[in-house]
Amino acid sequence: MTARFEISSEPLVVDDVTQKVVSRNAGAITVFIGTVRELTKGKKTVSLEYEAYPAMAIKMFEQIEREMHEKWPEAQLAITHRVGKLDITDIAVVIAVSSPHRKIAYEANEFAIDRIKQIVPIWKKEHWEDGTEWIGDQLENVPYRAGAPKEELDD
Repeated sequence: MTARFEISSEPLVVDDVTQKVVSRNAGAITVFIGTVRELTKGKKTVSLEYEAYPAMAIKMFEQIEREMHEKWPEAQLAITHRVGKLDITDIAVVIAVSSPHRKIAYEANEFAIDRIKQIVPIWKKEHWEDGTEWIGDQLENVPYRAGAPKEELDD
């Protein structure tokens, strides 16, 4: 069986993630595809660089699944997040959710991306035309004291 939760340095294939949640009991599959956009807060982005703590990220994906099952027990979840350098329009994350009914699939998928940004140890470095900056967390409200994620893990 293929792992439903992954951190990958390779380009993401949406159908590979989607196939992980295909079920004879599913009447709906929703797919969220997070891509690298060119403009962020008025600044032109050249590329992004993602780093992760893979073992902990997978554990947090599993936690998100447990939380999801508390609200939507029949929903199935698969998440793959890319790390490394990504260019504009590259896929950074794919989340697939299947469920018997579409409303549950939509709600659970939105829940998953929100929780990823809240609890999963994945860091983003923005490369702009005029410089770079590590974003402290994916909600962008906890800056890095030393400017890079690895030093934060040592605290």
